[in-house]
Amino acid sequence: EVHLVESGGGLVQAGGSLRLSCAASGFTRDDYAMCWFRQAPGKERKGVSCISMYETKTYYVGSVKGRFTISSDNANNTVYLQMNSLKPEDTALYYCAAATAWRGWNQYEYDYWGQGTQVTVSS
Repeated sequence: EVHLVESGGGLVQAGGSLRLSCAASGFTRDDYAMCWFRQAPGKERKGVSCISMYETKTYYVGSVKGRFTISSDNANNTVYLQMNSLKPEDTALYYCAAATAWRGWNQYEYDYWGQGTQVTVSS
């Protein structure tokens, strides 16, 4: 069974940076896609960035492109999200998700989820 554990969230001023980590265990194949989703209070969960770990393809939604960078350490089954130039609208609970393939930005296509890590950006 796949388990995901996020870390690295916190409080940061606008323009600052945070680096989120997602440590995965229980992978039984080498072609997992891992993603970061985020959810603000009262809002639906939205995709942020994904990476295909085997192919190292990366995907970003337009609102974070150029500011966020996703990367992976495949040997340790860990995915990172480097977030720079943070804005108050980035404030959300950030979740790590995984599936056996890249499935787009629909949260319901992903099979495994972490518990979330809170990112709060003050202005």
